[in-house]
Amino acid sequence: MKFIMFTKHLEGLGVTELIETLQSVGVDGADLCVRPGYPVDPDNAPTALPAAAKQFAQEGLVIPLVTTPGDFTRPDVAYAERLYAACGEAGVQHIKLGYWHWTPAHDYWAYVDQIRGYLDGFQRLSEKYGVQTCIHNHSGLSMGLNSGAVMNLVKGYDPRYVGVFADPGHLSICGEPIAMALNIVREYLSVVSLKDLMRQRLVTTSEGSAERRVTWRTRVVRLGHGFGDFPTFLKTLRDMNFEGPATFHSEYSGEPVDTVIDLARCDVRYIRGLLAAL
Repeated sequence: MKFIMFTKHLEGLGVTELIETLQSVGVDGADLCVRPGYPVDPDNAPTALPAAAKQFAQEGLVIPLVTTPGDFTRPDVAYAERLYAACGEAGVQHIKLGYWHWTPAHDYWAYVDQIRGYLDGFQRLSEKYGVQTCIHNHSGLSMGLNSGAVMNLVKGYDPRYVGVFADPGHLSICGEPIAMALNIVREYLSVVSLKDLMRQRLVTTSEGSAERRVTWRTRVVRLGHGFGDFPTFLKTLRDMNFEGPATFHSEYSGEPVDTVIDLARCDVRYIRGLLAAL
């Protein structure tokens, strides 16, 4: 596996600072967040992305994956083709889409058909520019929330051009047992994340009332501190001879950038320790 780091929580850093940070964390490159407010965004990608990739390569780093805005879900978005073209020129192998969210207004299976219509267009872009389109397993109301659900979207597409981004953190919340989850998407498995989550039960009462209200909160925690079964996850990937990128998400929201970087170093040491023990 090639270890990379998601740059979403390094907001405010320029390309040179990102390179220095990734080198200090001990990863091989970036899962580059290409969104407004970052050094590379959908508008400047045709020039900024190849330039960033060149600068990364000069420092021995790579950009195998680009993460797009969360609402990038249609191939007819104005910037779609130029973003795919920029990825192709920059040598980026994978592009992660945004999220389709189910609501009670949706008929599930009709929505699946609608999404597959969008994937027809995304597959054409992937074939044209040599950049694989990836769908992220994300818990909640995402239409790709686990392996069974994401296969409803991708099954039948060419796995050279459409792939699955498996996330053991989100799968631990609403997915199949991790070895089974990875096996379900095996043909399409292209990218994995290294992220841990937990779900908390919160009980509150209103002032002056004995009525109790129960809600649930899902939050990101340090690797090894949540519900994710990382020893089984890593062993399964090894047994599958998985060689794709593994992205440390380090989604420690609310923390200063320096703290995010320190925690990312801890996450890298944790995963390398587990791999050494296999």
